[in-house]
Amino acid sequence: MSVRLAEAGDAAAIAAIYAPFVTGTAVSFEVDAPDEAEMRARIASGAGLYPWLVDCGEAGEVVGFASAGAFRTRRAYRFSVETSVYVSPAAQRRGTGAALYTRLLALLEAQGFTQAIAAITLPNDSSVALHERFAFTQAGTYRDVGYKFGEWRSVGLWQRPLALLTTDPEEAKMVAEVWRD
Repeated sequence: MSVRLAEAGDAAAIAAIYAPFVTGTAVSFEVDAPDEAEMRARIASGAGLYPWLVDCGEAGEVVGFASAGAFRTRRAYRFSVETSVYVSPAAQRRGTGAALYTRLLALLEAQGFTQAIAAITLPNDSSVALHERFAFTQAGTYRDVGYKFGEWRSVGLWQRPLALLTTDPEEAKMVAEVWRD
């Protein structure tokens, strides 16, 4: 499997992978699947600080993606990121999610972020298992905070330390400063 930085040209494939999670499951709290243009904008919105990665499977086409973004917008949160990973159903249970998270978490550590947060709609045993495999631990639960498909949904928060905490943290490095193919 080949994990690389996502490019604008990957937006259609990313949108296609993500759409069924939006329209057919409660995994995502979005109700309208973003199109290619919106995904292109999301990839670009990280301004070089928040990575998007894709896994090009054996056939060379995008079969999964992982991303990081701001955990919250207030400045004091800038050392923490929220992460996510989505894998095409055809590529699930083949190590794609693990390959993406291996690269994403290593990159975030190298950048100097201190905490990774994953918000998981509950129940979602496979996502919980993946995150716990990568040393995320449950940090709490927001009960009944989303309403989708006629039901109230809870969201569990899983947290993983990245870089060491210091009393004088350095600002996170840009992806281009630390990415290694």
